Amino acid sequence: MRHGKKVNHLGRQTAHRKAMLANMACSLIEHKRINTTVAKAKALKQFVEPMITKSKTDTTHNRRIVMAKLRQKEFVAELFRDVAPKIGDRPGGYTRIIKLGNRLGDNADMAMIELVDYNELYNSGKEKKKTTRRSRRSGASATTAPVDSQETSNEEE
Repeated sequence: MRHGKKVNHLGRQTAHRKAMLANMACSLIEHKRINTTVAKAKALKQFVEPMITKSKTDTTHNRRIVMAKLRQKEFVAELFRDVAPKIGDRPGGYTRIIKLGNRLGDNADMAMIELVDYNELYNSGKEKKKTTRRSRRSGASATTAPVDSQETSNEEE
């Protein structure tokens, strides 16, 4: 029985498992989506989501905690610089696991894990609304610019 055993060991010893999850998390931060087995994707989700939560507040302490887990400085910097501002208003659930079917060689269940805010297919509706708002704003500022030029011409007269 597996009562109270929350860690999926993935058939590896502790050091190998931690190194593998750190490398997979770096790949996920770099490429924004990776293909792997379902079991590894679920383990990676539990590993990477607390680090993304920590990256929302950029403090030295949080950077050191994330650095201890990820072990690669450039990906810690990318997490805090690029990923955190994009997911800043999301209260959790930063990754999505999509099952892909079975692998040809050994029939293992495959999945794609991705960062939610970086998927263009699901977020395309939201981006279109933002672009229409921007065009209205730019049109409003364009109408105010000629008014300013008219005021200056009236002052000259």
